[in-house]
Amino acid sequence: MTAAPEIHIAFARELAVFVPRGRRSGATPATTDGVSTLGHVVESLGVPLTEVGALVVDGREVPVSHIPAAGESVEVRAVERPQRVPGAPLRFLLDVHLGTLARRLRLLGVDTAYESTDIGDPALAARSAAEQRVMLSRDRGLLRRRELWAGAFVYSTRSEEQLRDVLDRFRPELKPWTRCTACNGLLREATKEEVSGRLEGGTQRSYDVFAQCRECGRAYWKGAHHEQLEAIVERALSMRTHES
Repeated sequence: MTAAPEIHIAFARELAVFVPRGRRSGATPATTDGVSTLGHVVESLGVPLTEVGALVVDGREVPVSHIPAAGESVEVRAVERPQRVPGAPLRFLLDVHLGTLARRLRLLGVDTAYESTDIGDPALAARSAAEQRVMLSRDRGLLRRRELWAGAFVYSTRSEEQLRDVLDRFRPELKPWTRCTACNGLLREATKEEVSGRLEGGTQRSYDVFAQCRECGRAYWKGAHHEQLEAIVERALSMRTHES
């Protein structure tokens, strides 16, 4: 009986969160079946291919379709930043667990679709493909679905760190205050008269400058939470200035 081929595989430090503790430093042995692709082997060890950059075998870069041979040394690198997503304007789709991140991306003018209910992995993957959106999620199983247009793992559970990571990884164009944080529609300037039916009496008396969503009709003004939102925008813009 022929022994299963064994390779040595080393993961980039950034990918340590996905792999068992024993594989987090240096090259470690892995047994393959001789027919599965290198991409399949990497995913079987816990790393979604959305997080993989170059695959280097014995010093040369290979595609995910490469069939590992016995004795090969494999280096799995992390995605290079900024990550370029070819073929469509950069836009995102977020699952039900990332509502705060979705609202903050919309605040910055980034085209961000969001499912506020759990519609299931197949439906999310299908929408990602149909609308050519980058799927952002902490669900590794979802990110392994082949029908995804593109995807990325959200590493942190803290909304501030999530936003910083997405902005650093994809460098989307920022157009603050141009999108509805509720539905992702584009905003337009509006008069007080146009939005009066959506305002309480105190708001009507205190404010004169408004915007309104072209899609859902929601009205916006510089209310009590504006300073907090302004701080989020300023941090994002400051980060972009430091990158350039």
